[in-house]
Amino acid sequence: MRKLLPALYLRDRDGQLPDHTRIFSISRAGLDDAGFRDKVESELKRHVGETADTARFLKRLHHVSLDVVAETDWSAISKALGDTAQIRVFYLACAPRLFGPISARAAANGLVNDASRVVLEKPIGHDLASARAINDEVGAVFTEEQIFRIDHYLGKETVQNLLVLRFANALLEPLWNAGHIDHVQISVAESIGTGGRADYYDGSGALRDMVQNHLLQLLCLVAMEPPATLEREAVRDEKLKVLQSLRPLEGAGALRQSVRGQYGAGLVDGEPVPGYLTELDRPSHTETFVALKAEVANWRWAGVPFYLRSGKRLATHASEIVVQFRQVPHSVFPGVEPITPNRLVLRLQPDEGVRLHLVTKEPGPGGIRLHPAELNLSFAETFKSRVPDAYERLLMDVVQGRPSLFMRRDEVETAWAWIEPILRAWDEHGHAPKTYPAGTAGPAAATALIERDGRTWHEEIA
Repeated sequence: MRKLLPALYLRDRDGQLPDHTRIFSISRAGLDDAGFRDKVESELKRHVGETADTARFLKRLHHVSLDVVAETDWSAISKALGDTAQIRVFYLACAPRLFGPISARAAANGLVNDASRVVLEKPIGHDLASARAINDEVGAVFTEEQIFRIDHYLGKETVQNLLVLRFANALLEPLWNAGHIDHVQISVAESIGTGGRADYYDGSGALRDMVQNHLLQLLCLVAMEPPATLEREAVRDEKLKVLQSLRPLEGAGALRQSVRGQYGAGLVDGEPVPGYLTELDRPSHTETFVALKAEVANWRWAGVPFYLRSGKRLATHASEIVVQFRQVPHSVFPGVEPITPNRLVLRLQPDEGVRLHLVTKEPGPGGIRLHPAELNLSFAETFKSRVPDAYERLLMDVVQGRPSLFMRRDEVETAWAWIEPILRAWDEHGHAPKTYPAGTAGPAAATALIERDGRTWHEEIA
């Protein structure tokens, strides 16, 4: 109701859904078509705002009541879909343990055809073994070309623009290496807590929930080599090479280069909020914050640290990639030392855009006075149009069979293979999370992680 149906409505409003498109919701809600349409209409007004004519979209909607876990009759779905070779997209917005059983039941009831696709929400498992099991179960029904493992971060405008900035501008790509870049920061900060999802979240934690998918995918796009084309597997081949090049974090090294945090009570937007353990109502070592120092061990990036951090109940809600360039090798300006190095900041949310921090001369006579300034490309201000939600692009890519922005099986499993030794080191050494007050930038240890290298976190997440 909050993301998928509004995205489909907006694509329909812009004329991107063919006339024969039908959208089925399968749930245990016990609704008929009319009741479902009434619910969607009210939710569209809440999540989209002012809606134009929704009649065409609402006519596309149907509801089938079914408990997919129970051994129930699927004939209602078969009858509703009919015997057709049209493209069918199965979007499994459910617990990952159900991905395989639902796929098998759909195939057994004749619902899967050569034109079918299946969309899998993250997380794909909770470790490497479970990820492989899920991939095997779904892969027994759908071919790899039919499976779309969705990560909505890859559909964001700024992430798409990262590819264009790198590979369509001769200014940047020659500098995109260890010779010119000092380090990279990737931050995903949330001001919200776990809310009503505390029980679910406690079985996951920030490393599994955010780093294994979102942050590692962003790292791949920053660090990958130029693909030969943007067609089908080329981008995913290059992302896989980055994951395979990540230097392992194991044992004492994993403890030294990682920080676990867990939010306590504090103030968010001036309002008092409870700590994680209060929301969960039981003891737990699950981390709500994680910071890592990673390295891509290849010729382009050797020696360049990638600092990753993500957490809940932080001071702000923001996601960004910061590419910090090295200082100029020599200053010709007397009395100015050091010169502020250039920085490229890609803001994913909110207010998507790109900022390039430069050094300019401050206007006026009396000598040269240097002043940091920025070139600011705000997508909303520059293009004077609504920035589509990531799901709008990704859902259309599924229908059109474009897999570049989705995770391939070997990507998912290679990411888990890198994450697992960190989890194991935490467990084996009793590495408990450090408490941080809600509404702050996270535990002090995360600041120490980067500052012991003589660097600082980009201040806008604080």
